[in-house]
Amino acid sequence: MYLSASDQQSLRGVLTLLTGDDCGEQEIRERLGHALLGLLRADQFASYVWDAERGSFGARVAINMAPSNLDTYGQWHQHHDPITFVLQSRRRATRVTEVMPQRELMRTPFFNDFLARDGLHWGLNLHSFDGDRALGDLRIWRRKARGDFGERETLMLDLIEPAFAGALRRAQQRRPSNDATMQRDRDAWLSLSAREQEVARAVREGLTDKDIARRLAVGVPTVRTYLRRIFDKLGIERRSALAAAVPPAPR
Repeated sequence: MYLSASDQQSLRGVLTLLTGDDCGEQEIRERLGHALLGLLRADQFASYVWDAERGSFGARVAINMAPSNLDTYGQWHQHHDPITFVLQSRRRATRVTEVMPQRELMRTPFFNDFLARDGLHWGLNLHSFDGDRALGDLRIWRRKARGDFGERETLMLDLIEPAFAGALRRAQQRRPSNDATMQRDRDAWLSLSAREQEVARAVREGLTDKDIARRLAVGVPTVRTYLRRIFDKLGIERRSALAAAVPPAPR
């Protein structure tokens, strides 16, 4: 594979980023995402971690994608996704068109109701594992006008994978103790405004967005804005995770 001087410089920068020891898992994936957009001449990036116990993707990181659209992925589309689980089974860099012809993909609700809303057309995925345990994935997308990814991008992503997996493993080894984790969760909860805490407690009660809007005398869009802020501050994706994160009300 031929690499231009600029390609070699960009690749060295990515590998240097991944050999550092001071980043958490979320930050590693976010920094790498920004670097890959330039290296692979792409437009959008997303990354998740597969939770086998829950049977869902979480710990979202995304660049150049609308949060509201990504929310629908977490709530609905990931459970009706015709490509990602096939790509996940490859465990190597794989173009979406290798597992489903583009014309066939474009006829699916997954494309029209999710991907197309943010202009995602041509995709390249890499799912990294440590044995059977998922470490994290890289989902790189281009707009239609750029054309599909090719051998160059696929091989470069495969070259990066060992360093990516190693960086995530090291970050996991540096995870804080249970006491530190509990303190971090308390700090995250206290970062919510009084109104956001009220919305979160209503979710724990099992109220719908309409129920919450009625209780707070606000519109449903306002409730959803609160929820997006809460999800971002707490680093979670789903209402069930939010319900579990709400501490008991003080007596």
